[in-house]
Amino acid sequence: MKKMKSELVICAVLLLAGGIPGSAQTPALVRVLSPLEQTLIANEKSLIEAKKKDDAAFFKRTVSTDFALVGVDGQLLERQEAIDELGDSGLVELTPYDIKVVTVGENAAVVTYDAIVRKAPEEDQGPPPRYQHFSSVWVKQGDGWKLKFHQATAAHWGDW
Repeated sequence: MKKMKSELVICAVLLLAGGIPGSAQTPALVRVLSPLEQTLIANEKSLIEAKKKDDAAFFKRTVSTDFALVGVDGQLLERQEAIDELGDSGLVELTPYDIKVVTVGENAAVVTYDAIVRKAPEEDQGPPPRYQHFSSVWVKQGDGWKLKFHQATAAHWGDW
């Protein structure tokens, strides 16, 4: 009798354990991105790669004539000063995640994402916040998209 109870408990545990992987592996619904969202996410990823490479030429051809940037320190920079800042980042790491596109119409959209940022400490300052939230405003001009505005915001105040 005792052996039978043990076998029943073992069977029950195995049945429950067998059901868990099946439910844990059920694929979540994946939302299909629109062509516009795909384009803007690709543009933002190109921007991120250009930041990593300090590619000033990319910024000059990608930003609008009235481009502005708000850095993680809250400073507002106009076009050329912003290009200089983007192109001289000293980044060690910039890993984006959770990228989203909010369309504002056919000719404008906001791309937002969180990122892990590692940068060499600046003189008399520590490193910038490791976790940041980025927002970019893209506008369609002619056949292409231009970056009109970009902002970095500290996501965790305690790590600055």
